[in-house]
Order: sequence, then C-alpha cells, then structure tokens
Amino acid sequence: METQSMQVVSDFLIAVQQGNQAKLASSLHPDIEWSQPGNNRFSGTKKSSAEVFKMVGGMFDVSSNTLALTDVKVLTANGNSVACLVHWKAVQPNGGILDVDNIDVYTVENGQITKAKVYSADVAHEDEFWLK
Repeated sequence: METQSMQVVSDFLIAVQQGNQAKLASSLHPDIEWSQPGNNRFSGTKKSSAEVFKMVGGMFDVSSNTLALTDVKVLTANGNSVACLVHWKAVQPNGGILDVDNIDVYTVENGQITKAKVYSADVAHEDEFWLK
C-alpha cells in the first residue's frame, strides 16, 4: 500500500512541476477534500477537484503564471498517507515574492488522492502574498 501511495503522490507532484493537466486531473479524486491554510483568498477547504483547479488557476492568475513547485525535498508514507516537504516560488507583477516550504499530507485511495492537507512554514508570508 505504501509503495502505491508514494507512487501516486510522486506522479502527482511531477505532473504539478511539468504542468501535465491530464495527469493532474486523473490523480485527484473528483470528490477530493483539500485543506489550504491561512487567511487569504485561497484558504479553506475545497470539496472537489473542480474547486481545487479553480483555486490553483486563481493562484496562477495572481502570480502572473510564475507559481512553481521548485523542489520536493522529502516524500514519505505511512499506509495510504503520504507526507512531503515541498518548496514553492512565485513573483507578482508588483514585486511580491513567494518563497516558502510547505508540508503536504495526501491520502490515497484506489489510485487517486482523496484528501490533501497543506501546512505552510510561513502562513503570514503566504497570506501577505495571496491577500484576501
């Protein structure tokens, strides 16, 4: 189970880095529950893959398409739960810079991610970057 879960998440993160929309869509369960930290326009719980894609699309808009997953530092599993330490960067046209580590915890069931909980190393920095 751990090997399969790790592979699903690894493939998902590679798809994020490559912008592989088809792989992203097939990796997320349609009824995924995605929890985004902070107090900004993208914070809160998303209840479907459509809501997740809307959130990410908004992040790309706000960052002028510069949002990038620049590093996957750690990827580890416990049963069907996979935790990873990742690094994100983005730049806004006004000069705002996002440069932050996140710990993401994914739950994998039947080959798809059914839950994602994101923890930010610097929530205040993310709130300032993403605003309300």
